[in-house]
Amino acid sequence: MTTATRDIILPAEWRDFWALTKPRVMSLVVFTALCGLLAAPGSIHPVIGFTAILCLALGAGACGALNQYFEADIDAKMARTAARPLPARRMDRASALNFGIGLAAFSVGIMGVAVNWLSAGLLAFSIFFYAIVYTIWLKPNTPQNIVIGGAAGAFPPVIGWAAVTGDVTLLPVLLFAIIFLWTPPHFWALALFMKTDYGAAGIPMLPNVKGQRVTRNQIFGYSFPMAATAILPFALGETGLIYGVAAIVLNILFLGLAYRVWKNETTDAAAMKPEKQLFAFSILYLFLLFAIFAVDRMVMS
Repeated sequence: MTTATRDIILPAEWRDFWALTKPRVMSLVVFTALCGLLAAPGSIHPVIGFTAILCLALGAGACGALNQYFEADIDAKMARTAARPLPARRMDRASALNFGIGLAAFSVGIMGVAVNWLSAGLLAFSIFFYAIVYTIWLKPNTPQNIVIGGAAGAFPPVIGWAAVTGDVTLLPVLLFAIIFLWTPPHFWALALFMKTDYGAAGIPMLPNVKGQRVTRNQIFGYSFPMAATAILPFALGETGLIYGVAAIVLNILFLGLAYRVWKNETTDAAAMKPEKQLFAFSILYLFLLFAIFAVDRMVMS
């Protein structure tokens, strides 16, 4: 392929716009928001509930599109992201920007009019935090980008809860805290075996700036307050035995994998089996924890 051919921006297809929304990330956002909505006390009309979840999905899609707009040059340098629509030249950046802004405005507006303005305000803030604070400021400038930026991904269950109740109490704050504390070990496990990719893109991820030993220490260290926070809803009597047992078992497994990462000394990405296992399990962990939480709360109500 010649340079001239590579420079051609192909007509974008619907698949490219779908890819802008980061559907795999969106699925986790939608799921945790749905769990927050189902676990909240009170009731919500099914149509309003569906609208709230749809707005959250569109808001998450807006985050993905705006993130890819701002990071198009960085994505082109990483093997993991080089095939995305913008670095692959299947779409121009203006289309991605307009798509992201449109999704953001539409999702927040409909959430406010159809659901309530507290959930709409939280959604607007989470989009702003992810697209501007995290993407533009934190990610390229500090190895603590994931720690602070994790707040953006922790809002969905709070928004789902607020959609039903119109307020925010201790329990949704605990759900926020679980995801906030889960984010560093989840992403730093990925960063350990993707260190070369992040280094090529110039992103100051913790393994690249502080080294792999510090990163492994941080992963293990964050796993303990995460586990404690995950068990707190049961300890405070906000959930039943179903969630309590599941939370204890899941966190023992998480801590066991985090310990294996902590003990691992290899610098070869190909040999980082514990890191890859922790990263994969961390996704399953969050899905199961929130699913069982929602089921337990519905059984209790």
